[in-house]
Order: sequence, then structure tokens, then C-alpha cells
Amino acid sequence: MNSDKLAITKAVEARQEKFWRIADAIWGYAELGLEEYKSSKLLADVLETAGFKVDRGVAGMETSFVATWKQGSGQPTIGFLGEFDALPMLSQKAGVPKKDPLVPGAPGHGCSHNTMGTAQALTVVTLKEVMEKKGLNGTLKLFGSPAEEILTSRPFMVRAGLFQGVDVVLDCHGDSSFQVAYGMEGTAMYSFIVTFRGKTAHAGSFPWMGRSATDAVELMHAGTERMREHLPTTQRTHWVTLEGGEAPNVVPDRASTWYYIRDLDENVENNFKWALDCAKGAALMTQTSYEVKTIGAIHQRFPNKYLAELVFENIKAVGKPTYLEEEEAFAREMQKEAGYPVIGLDYPLKLTSPDSGPLRGGSSDVGDVTLVSPTVSLRFPVQVPGSPSHHWTVVSAAKSPIAHKGLTAGAKVLALSAFDLLTEGESLKKIKEEFAELKLKRPYKTFLPEGAQPPLGLNTERMEKYRREMEKFYSNP
Repeated sequence: MNSDKLAITKAVEARQEKFWRIADAIWGYAELGLEEYKSSKLLADVLETAGFKVDRGVAGMETSFVATWKQGSGQPTIGFLGEFDALPMLSQKAGVPKKDPLVPGAPGHGCSHNTMGTAQALTVVTLKEVMEKKGLNGTLKLFGSPAEEILTSRPFMVRAGLFQGVDVVLDCHGDSSFQVAYGMEGTAMYSFIVTFRGKTAHAGSFPWMGRSATDAVELMHAGTERMREHLPTTQRTHWVTLEGGEAPNVVPDRASTWYYIRDLDENVENNFKWALDCAKGAALMTQTSYEVKTIGAIHQRFPNKYLAELVFENIKAVGKPTYLEEEEAFAREMQKEAGYPVIGLDYPLKLTSPDSGPLRGGSSDVGDVTLVSPTVSLRFPVQVPGSPSHHWTVVSAAKSPIAHKGLTAGAKVLALSAFDLLTEGESLKKIKEEFAELKLKRPYKTFLPEGAQPPLGLNTERMEKYRREMEKFYSNP
């Protein structure tokens, strides 16, 4: 590592403890998608104080923001994606190697998002200082991206034109490894809620006068269950019933179900249309009406190979964090408790190619960004190896020295990679040439239905149910 890069890593370390406290505070807020008022404000305020111009509430979402700082010509423009939303039902005490909810039933950071927006903020604040000292031209843009867990914000941000003129995008995600990938990743997805409406009646005395919305939900489930037998093996189709009546002796006049329809880009739209046919058929069979609300509609991810290789060189340069014996012991105890292989904090540094394993069924709204700007996603080590996503083990580790050290390591790699992009014009040229080929093969078209808007209020009631009890455990950043 040359002297410039060594200075960058030292600059990250110099302010790391402040950003560890920020990550811990966001961990405590544990706000669900589009309810991240405290988390978003904390990050936006920190960036504004550091000299960034912050536009809040962009693309129709109150908790989104874009923080921008430029110097000289302003070229190139490097984007950074930061997430900060939590997941329902995953409240967990921090640093405890067994399942032990902090506030039973409340949300928790089961995907390490408290570390992600924070790592990006640490990255850009450090880069700004470096660019000022060295007189480097360029623009830094941090896209505060709410509601990733419901796959919402990025398609709306792309539709609003927020990524126009962005030369390259560095994304990140917490993980139990230190790696980066290129090629086709994950699945495209439609997320939508179908609400059926019927008529109430006494279910014993006058059932013929009622029309059951719950029957319609059950029939839609039966239809899509048969549908997925005849879909490609790349698909994933799953649902939860949100409401379905309150008493057996009242024919329910309202019921709703929330669907995720996942598949490859070329299949997912047809699968979605077929599922809507199932909804229509269920309504016809039950003489009910129905409406569909789109929560998100996203593409697969297509990270840039040349950019991934550049980032991987910096992963190798930074290397794994150095862990204390008590941190290794914590990881081993958690692995034993959860039934995972007991390997401690042993994980590889990896560059993953498209042919290195089966296609993963998960989805991310970063996919839309990969089709409008060359993008890569760094996975940085803030989880205990073996932990599945959306699990209490992730929540427990997300506010611990393991997460703090991983956050710092991730910010170092992101800052070093951005420095390469700011100072190596040839690298940026090759990245753009590769991206031009992708655009020819896969010209971007949004999957969002015409007129779709962010689902504001989707999580308000659930968040307010727990917020007051959760406030007892907030920490001061």
C-alpha cells in the first residue's frame, strides 16, 4: 500500500469511533422501511455538518436524501449507496450469543443496515478531507436509501433522475465475509399487496348475504401455489396474509395478502401478470372486488467486472480485521448456540464470478442502479460466519466490536476504491466501456407500473406500536 493509501486508512481510523456510535444509535432506532426518521436525520445531519449539501425527502420519500460535495471541475462523480432500515420481529439484545429479544415483537437490524449507511458516511467524510488536501477534482454523492427491506427506494430514485451524470456507484452490504462479485446476481422481484373486499353478514344465520374476502385470499393462494409448479426453476414465489377477518361468525368483508414474485429479469414480469390473473380469478369466484398496491418492482443486479476487480485489490490491501480472543469466543459460542459450524471468525477474502455457484434467490433494489450506472457491491464483515440474513444472530452482532471493526474495514476499502477512481482515469474508462456493453444488452426499463408511488405509511402502525418501548434503549451518538 503506497503512502497516499496508507494515509487514507489512517484518516478512516481517526474518526471511526464517532461512526461506531452512529451505527450503534441507528441499531437502537431499528426503524422499519419509510419510517426511518431518526436514522435518516442522524446521517443527513452528520453529512451536512461535514460540509455536504443535503437534499432531503427526494423521490417522494421523506426519509430519503442525497448528500453532495464537489471540488474543482466536479468530475468524475462517484455515488455511494447507504441503507438504514430494520426488519420486523427481530428485536435482540446486542452482544448476546443466544436469542433474547430486547423488546419482544419489535423490529431489529437483522441485515446489518445500521452499519451500511454509516460506513458510507464515514467513507465520504474521509474522502472529502483527502480530496481537499490533495486538490482532487470530483463530486461525491451519498444516496440515503430507505426501505431496502421492502425493495422500494432505488427504482423511484432512478425514475426521478437522481443517478443522471453519476459515473460510478459503490454500494455496500454487511456480511460474514469480505468479498465482491460481478456478473448477474440475485433475482428481479415484484412486491405487491392485494386487498379483496366483500360483504359482511352473519356467518351462521345469513351466510348467503355475505361475500368473503378471506375466501378470495385463500383462493388466490391456491392459484399461485399451482402456478409456481409451472414456472422456471429460477423463480421464488411467497406470501403472507396481512388481514383475514376477526371473528368466525362475521363474514369478512376485507382481507389482504402480500406477495413477493421473484425470477430472472426476462421472466418476472410474466410471472407477476399470471399472479394478477390469480387475483382476478379469486375475485370472480367469490364475487368480491380487489385492488393491487405495488410496494416495489426491481431488476436483478449486474455488477461491473472491472470495478469489482479494482475493489478486490483494495480488499486484499486492507485485509481482515484483527480480532481479540473474546471476540472469537463470542463468535464460537453464538455458532454453537445457533447450530452453525463452530469456526469462529474464519472467512475468506473473495472475488466472486457468475459461474462460482448457483444463482442466489435474494433480491435488492440496487439492481436498478446497476443498469443506469456502473455499480459494484462490497460485502464487508460485520456478522458471525454461518449467520443467515434476517436472523437474531445478525442483530446481536450488529452492535458489537465485530461490527465496529468490520465497518471500519469496509469504509477503508470503499475510500481506497474511490481514490483509485478519482486518480486513475484509465480505470474509469475501462469501467465505462464495460458498462456500455451492458447497456446495449440490457437497456433499462423500469418495472414500476405506471403511476406507482412509494408506499408511504406501510409500516407506520407497526413502528408506532413499539417505538415508545424501544426509546428506553436508545444510545447517544
